[in-house]
Amino acid sequence: MPNASSWSATSPLLLLWEDSSGTRIFLSLLYAVLAISGTLSNVMVIYLVFSFKKLQTTSNAFIVNGCAADLGVCALWMPQEAVLGLLPPNSSSLRSAEYRLLRGGLLGLGLTVSLASHLLVAFNRYVLITKLPSVYQVLYQRRRTGCMIALSWALALLLLPLLPGLWAPGFAQQPPPRHGEAGPGYPALLLALAVLGQTALLLHCYLGIVRRVRGSAKRVSVLNFHLLHQLPFPAAPPPPRRAQRRLSSVSVLLLCCAFLLATQPLVWVSLLGFFLRPAPPALQAASWLLLCALSALNPLLYTWRSE
Repeated sequence: MPNASSWSATSPLLLLWEDSSGTRIFLSLLYAVLAISGTLSNVMVIYLVFSFKKLQTTSNAFIVNGCAADLGVCALWMPQEAVLGLLPPNSSSLRSAEYRLLRGGLLGLGLTVSLASHLLVAFNRYVLITKLPSVYQVLYQRRRTGCMIALSWALALLLLPLLPGLWAPGFAQQPPPRHGEAGPGYPALLLALAVLGQTALLLHCYLGIVRRVRGSAKRVSVLNFHLLHQLPFPAAPPPPRRAQRRLSSVSVLLLCCAFLLATQPLVWVSLLGFFLRPAPPALQAASWLLLCALSALNPLLYTWRSE
């Protein structure tokens, strides 16, 4: 039976090639379900925002940017994984280095922009709630908003050729190189640190929103913005002030919990593989699957309490 290193070097992304055919079929069906549901939900969000002028806000522009990135994962990458799971382990498609690199590029581009969009949405909401309206209007002019979105894609495109192993599941999980050797362990460390940093900034923004909303509902009410369409808060009818603060806090905390559940397993699996020993292949695959499933769940996270 192949060990973790051989799995990392030769298996398709997120699929354990030594698994039984039943397991591989189950994973293929799971990818197919995520691909269909994620594609439909992301396309629906993009369609609604472009169809209704009322929804064309700055915050929704960042959400649409994330949906476009998630489409690359759900509509382009996941269907390939679903098909590859049905192929025999010795298929030439699974062993092609160029094809693995292409799939890793699609996954890396989509996930990088998606994670950047999460941070852009959180920072936008943080400025909207905690800063003066004049500060928000200056910072989020149309041109500057477009530059922020373009920068997220430019950053993703820059990382792909510089760090080809960064978004290759399994490749980033190999053990750290011995002294004096170059190896793939460092992309795993960089991936974990990047996601940890992004998570810390996102939590700072959302917890700052929670503190401000709980401490001063009056501060929120005087802002001349359509907050109910900018935040994952109850839309209508508005509940009493105390209940509104409680529901607003719960909505933000649930969003943070869902994001942590999807991203943190991969962080700690990567750190474990770099500093100690590679995690079991099944745990590696599960951590990557959770992160990729976030692309299908993002539209629900940002619209589940939206009118």
